[in-house]
Amino acid sequence: MGVPVRTTGVMGVDNLSEKAAKMRESLKQSQTITENMVSILGSFDHRLSALETAMRPTQIRTHAIRRAHENIDRTLKAADVILDRFDLSREAEAKILKGPHEDLESYLEAIEQLRNNIVFFTNNKSFRSSDGVISHASNLLSKAISKLEQEFKQLLSSYSKPVEPDRLYECLPSSLRPSSGSPDSKNPSNSHAGHITAENAVFTPLILIPPRVLPLLHDLAQHMVQAGHIQQCLVIYRDTRSVVLEETLQKLGVEKLSKDDVQKMQWEVLELKIGTWIHFMRIAVKLIFTAERKVCDQMFDGIDSLKDQCFAEVTAGSVSMLLSFGDAIAKSKRSPEKLFVLLDMYEIMRELHTEIESLFRGKACKDIRESALGLTKRLAQTAQETFGDFEEAVEKDATKTAVSDGTVHPLTSYVINYVKFLFDYQSTLKQLFQEFENGEDSNSQLASVTMRIMQALQINLEGKSKQYKDPALTNLFLMNNIHYMVRSVRRSEAKDLLGDDWVQRHRRVVQQHANQYKRIAWAKILQCLSIQGLTSSGGGSSVGAADGGNSSGASRALVKDRLKIFNGQFEELHQRQSQWTVPDTELRESLRLAVAEVLLPAYRSFIKRFGALVENGKNPHKYIRYTAEDLDRMLGEFFEGKTSNEARR
Repeated sequence: MGVPVRTTGVMGVDNLSEKAAKMRESLKQSQTITENMVSILGSFDHRLSALETAMRPTQIRTHAIRRAHENIDRTLKAADVILDRFDLSREAEAKILKGPHEDLESYLEAIEQLRNNIVFFTNNKSFRSSDGVISHASNLLSKAISKLEQEFKQLLSSYSKPVEPDRLYECLPSSLRPSSGSPDSKNPSNSHAGHITAENAVFTPLILIPPRVLPLLHDLAQHMVQAGHIQQCLVIYRDTRSVVLEETLQKLGVEKLSKDDVQKMQWEVLELKIGTWIHFMRIAVKLIFTAERKVCDQMFDGIDSLKDQCFAEVTAGSVSMLLSFGDAIAKSKRSPEKLFVLLDMYEIMRELHTEIESLFRGKACKDIRESALGLTKRLAQTAQETFGDFEEAVEKDATKTAVSDGTVHPLTSYVINYVKFLFDYQSTLKQLFQEFENGEDSNSQLASVTMRIMQALQINLEGKSKQYKDPALTNLFLMNNIHYMVRSVRRSEAKDLLGDDWVQRHRRVVQQHANQYKRIAWAKILQCLSIQGLTSSGGGSSVGAADGGNSSGASRALVKDRLKIFNGQFEELHQRQSQWTVPDTELRESLRLAVAEVLLPAYRSFIKRFGALVENGKNPHKYIRYTAEDLDRMLGEFFEGKTSNEARR
């Protein structure tokens, strides 16, 4: 078994040797192929190098030709651009020489093209003729802008006309429009009630320049500004529009009046002018200046440096014309009757304050804003001082106006009407008090001022009452006047401010004066009807109780004497006091009744008790002239304010 093993091992070694020999042979063949390939590649490299060397001059010439072509193309293109610029310049020049009037839009396009050409040639200084072209274009542009200014001025002027009053009135709310044919047609809102409704009224916007024209004017202004002609643009706009605004106000009726002019005017004329001024202020701010601000904002849209400046310079003259009158009133001599017009003027300035601040915004309008605010403060100051003057004037009023009949004095009715009218201005007065804030509530301040005025009036009336020689008339006068004060307060808003305590206190004062009148005027005549001193002390005939009389031994002569004195005194009282006046019907009847309640029972009692002494004697009607009913009827004629002749009849 060992022999076969050995045979297998010899065979395996032989196979391996055979394979190794084959591999060596293959490697030799690969080596040969590789060497041959290297030799061939080396031959190719040598030939390519020779070819490249041979072609290099051709490549150089080809590259040079290509660069020359590129340079030629670039030059031709640049020439085309320059030629195009020349063509555009010629077109622009032709349009500019025609002027802007025929075709403004094309004219503006030509100016823009000129600007672009100047920029182009400035950036292409290498072009030999650049300087000449730039100079020519700049000169042409300068002429174009000059014509543009003329066109701007002409276009603006042709659409800038004063607004007629009727057109302004059409923009007003119906409540503020003047009624046709009225004598006060320029002043439809001269009343305080008109003031109150005007604040929330709707105004129709006023159109000063047609909307279709504004874009053209805007483009013209923009080109002028781009050319550096900002000042020229401002001057043209200001000189054109300012005149138009002032003429509009003059047509409306606005006058520029000085302090001296105002001082010379009669009050009725001045009062009317103040009413129209208030109306004009509202029209100017809410319509005219609002419309002008809109024109400015649209025309100079995007040109912020001009918006506010133009508006300020255009409106300065018109605003001055309006405010100068207000200043003249605020600085004029103070008088009580001016208080309400001052409050009206102060009120309209307060009403328009927000709109004035909004319209006249910006640094350029600062002086106008300050002028308007300054006028508001001066009006407030003058109104407050006039208020103080009024209080003092009431207390010190020394008018000699005679009220011989003891009725309500003109000063009383004037002051009460003044105070009642003040309450129509409650909100304005409270605002006025806040201008000079001193920490006190505005309601309390108004109540305090009102009370001081009423107290000043009462003090003055007490002084005037001393002019009467008859103390009964003194009390009647004070009764009438204080009653008028109380009644007026009770029927007005002053009651809420002065309070029930004030009313009750002064009603008691009225009653006190009524009682004083009754005591002083009728005490003497009532003494005639007294039984004291009628007992006979001898000599004169008398009638005793035994005779069926009720005279208690009274002297016939004394009774006759008393009746004679009574008749004379009553007739004198009737004659005099029928000329006196108690204007209030209720108070008059109350006073007559109070007198009758004392006089008639006393007279009836006296006649009943002592009448028989006279009736049984001679000429009884000489002494008993009147029945109680006659006296009552005659009392009904007291305090009627009759003339002396009427009283005698």
